[in-house]
Amino acid sequence: MQNLTPKQIVSELDKYIIGQADAKRAVAVAIRNRWRRKQLPEEIRQDVSPKNIIMIGPTGVGKTEIARRLAGMTGAPFIKVEATKFTEVGYHGRDVDSMIRDLLDSSIALVREEMTESVHEPASVQVEERLLDYLLPTDRSGNYDDDEAKARKTRVREKLREQLKAGELEDRQIELQVEQRATAVGVLGQQGMEMDIEFQSMLEKMLPSRRETRRLAVREARKVLLAQESEKLVDRDKIHHDAIERVEQGGIVFLDEIDKICGTESQHGPDVSRQGVQRDLLPIVEGSTVITKYGPVRTDHILFIAAGAFHSSKPSDLMPELQGRFPIRVELADLTKEDFVRILHEPRHSLTRQQVELLGTEGVTVDFTEDAIDQMASFAHDLNHRTQNIGARRLYTIIERVVEGLSFDAPDLDRKKITIDAGYVKERLAGIIKDEDLSQFIL
Repeated sequence: MQNLTPKQIVSELDKYIIGQADAKRAVAVAIRNRWRRKQLPEEIRQDVSPKNIIMIGPTGVGKTEIARRLAGMTGAPFIKVEATKFTEVGYHGRDVDSMIRDLLDSSIALVREEMTESVHEPASVQVEERLLDYLLPTDRSGNYDDDEAKARKTRVREKLREQLKAGELEDRQIELQVEQRATAVGVLGQQGMEMDIEFQSMLEKMLPSRRETRRLAVREARKVLLAQESEKLVDRDKIHHDAIERVEQGGIVFLDEIDKICGTESQHGPDVSRQGVQRDLLPIVEGSTVITKYGPVRTDHILFIAAGAFHSSKPSDLMPELQGRFPIRVELADLTKEDFVRILHEPRHSLTRQQVELLGTEGVTVDFTEDAIDQMASFAHDLNHRTQNIGARRLYTIIERVVEGLSFDAPDLDRKKITIDAGYVKERLAGIIKDEDLSQFIL
């Protein structure tokens, strides 16, 4: 997936997100530029910086979904953070460096999963031997009464192996020891999260691990043992090294609600959540080194995608230095009624298909007609203009209201085939739509 062309990236995004062609093109080029940078000679590669992006548009038009789908397609470490959760260094709240540490944690999980998969076969062999040891304890000293007893035990073990492979022993109970290591965050809570990285690492090494004996069925014990054996086979230092490299060369940070930290320098005391956060963000976006418990992480080539509605502010309200680090700006358009129709119809896992599949588990076959989809799209578009514009999220509320009664009665229905048409939709929503005061709260 790393070698996708911009057209292929946009084509993949089109399967899940309707419209917003400009935003899709911008992120597609940004991702392709990462591949292009890797093809450059070393001396010029270090000077090619990512072109960070600001997405401007109202809520519910696809800003977050574009970034999330993009990360999933490329397999890149990805994290979504809200700009409003940070405060200036020295005040209560999370500092901006924590987003890079969280991104590294995400990368470590990705790399560990890949490496665990690569050692699955040899780990499974060891798990089988350990399960046999639990099912038929072996005298590891090798001291048997005679050769016949040794041969008999070997035959029993091989018979158990055949039964294990055939799945005949999955419900057999065995006892095994599970080790759990305490973490500073687990012991101290939020204080453990905010303490100095070196001190946190030292404290975690001092905390004792806890062993407990658990009685599990073979099918559950296999998962525990597979995790233990995989942990022995993977190189933890290599996981950390590869994870840091992947963050530095391919990490994506989606910084949402950036418009909420716009504003001029406060004239009445400390401004710890706006101008101060911008000042702290600047070196991260420009390129700096963040110290983590796994080693230093450079942020020079991390791609930052910022997003905000900018209803009461504009990108030019950001600090000039920070503006300069987001050279690409794309505006996402409001969704039209036609967009709502397409959202209900076209995406691979559209809202209507989700409801059909959910109710299908109860043996109920649901069919949404074209006029029903058109009617729901009309209601969503109308409500967004009459009350508050929340974009495609309005469709979630409307479709849940439409199928609410059906979902409640589904297990007890005699008629297992239901057609939802425009009349059905109007009947479920008419009362609420007419009462504008009520619709503001319910829809």
